[in-house]
Amino acid sequence: MPTISKDNACQTVLTTFETTPGSAHDLMEALQSAYAEVISKQPGFISAALHINDAQTRIANYSQWTKREDYQAMLRTDEMRKRNRVINGMCKTFEPVMYEVEGIY
Repeated sequence: MPTISKDNACQTVLTTFETTPGSAHDLMEALQSAYAEVISKQPGFISAALHINDAQTRIANYSQWTKREDYQAMLRTDEMRKRNRVINGMCKTFEPVMYEVEGIY
């Protein structure tokens, strides 16, 4: 389970996927499979959460990694490169962005 804390020294990645209602659940299944079978087993993985909006046009992913390089290494694995090509075909766009926690209220 993700823990959000300003004192947590991890790397946070927020990824948004723009999709269609007809593809949203297929995309969600592909992401859940990637986490269960590959991503969660990678060095430096801490936790993740997947969210879908009511209109089923966007999926948001919040993931935490020990360090930036761990996340980048996961993306370069042969398995994730293959999966990301499939995932890319199910969405209009997707954008991962790295963040630092600056405040919790």
